[in-house]
Amino acid sequence: MKYTPGERNKKKEYIILLVLGTLIALGPFSIDSYLPGFKNIADDFNITVARVGLTLTSYFIGISLGQMAYGPIMDKFGRKRPLQIGLIIYILAAVACYFSSNLIFLIIARFFLALGASAGMVASKAIVRDIFPIEEVAGAISILMLIMGGAPIIAPTIGGFIIQSYGWPIVFLFMGTFALLMLISVSTFLPESITPDAKVQLTPKSVLKNYYGILVHPKFMNFAFAGSFAIGAMFAYISSAPKLFMNIFDLSQSEFGILFGINAGGLILGSQINRFVLKKFNILQITLVNSIILVILSLLFLIAGMFQPNFYIIVTLIFIILFLLGFQNPNTTALSLTPFTKRAGRASALIGSMKMILGALASFVVSLFHSDSIIPLAIILLVSLIISSLLLIQYAAKNKKQQEV
Repeated sequence: MKYTPGERNKKKEYIILLVLGTLIALGPFSIDSYLPGFKNIADDFNITVARVGLTLTSYFIGISLGQMAYGPIMDKFGRKRPLQIGLIIYILAAVACYFSSNLIFLIIARFFLALGASAGMVASKAIVRDIFPIEEVAGAISILMLIMGGAPIIAPTIGGFIIQSYGWPIVFLFMGTFALLMLISVSTFLPESITPDAKVQLTPKSVLKNYYGILVHPKFMNFAFAGSFAIGAMFAYISSAPKLFMNIFDLSQSEFGILFGINAGGLILGSQINRFVLKKFNILQITLVNSIILVILSLLFLIAGMFQPNFYIIVTLIFIILFLLGFQNPNTTALSLTPFTKRAGRASALIGSMKMILGALASFVVSLFHSDSIIPLAIILLVSLIISSLLLIQYAAKNKKQQEV
């Protein structure tokens, strides 16, 4: 079944968004559900918690490379079949994670887990761009964020319960079962949203040339990099969260899961309020103002970390930062995808890959610091959000100048 923009069937659209939201949630679910088990993994493999963080880094690298590969493949062969193959890869990788006997094996298995998950991340944004009018894309992505946002809330809680009751390897069997259900949902409910384009070339030279053409598009470049640096800040927090809350503030696994979920709730709340704010204000104005506020908050976070960290101040600042990032992610994604129709798959893949590359870089840098201090995280947050804000300011100034001419 081929679904086109002319078929404005609201019920069908919401079913599609539900499937897409669950698909895109597979990525963060694969991160957050095993975070409470970092100490257990470290103890089993006789290593430090910081070294376990390398399994996050390999995941970010895999999801970056995977998205770059799936972009042209989905433009050439359609969205559905490559997505199904990606989910099969994910299921097999989850089983490999379960049988991991050492850190190296787990790092490699997590890499392939990411390759599978990246299919859903590319397909979700591309299909939204395929079937929704351009003015509705940001709102549709915000709905995906609502569904996706449930993953960080429930995943640590579910993961913490499974780890305490059955051990950390069982978490990966749970992930594999979840992906199997998604494979069934995709096969049953998700229609093909484009006509496959046989003209798309998959040679390395052609793929790189097309990605370069997308990257240098002025609008894409500004918004994709602005969104990527903002996401880099978010993943720096995610990779630091176990050490921040369980080491510095001495929270238990279950307490960490609950608090992590509450903070993730801020991200969901922001993405949903964004839908209503978009009806009254310009998307660029919203994104620009938020970026400036985020810089101020990250500066306050750094100042708070320089003294004896107060638990309630730190948690409040993190919650508000994540709340505002709930605006930035769908808005910068929608703005960067605006110029593209036929190349939506590749544009979606490129922006997703860029975000994960910066996420991997941020998580790796944070993992290099072994001291129980908030300062490294605070510095990464501040630098990332300053760069993101400057890119948005630059585009707004250029856009204003062009309108005045």
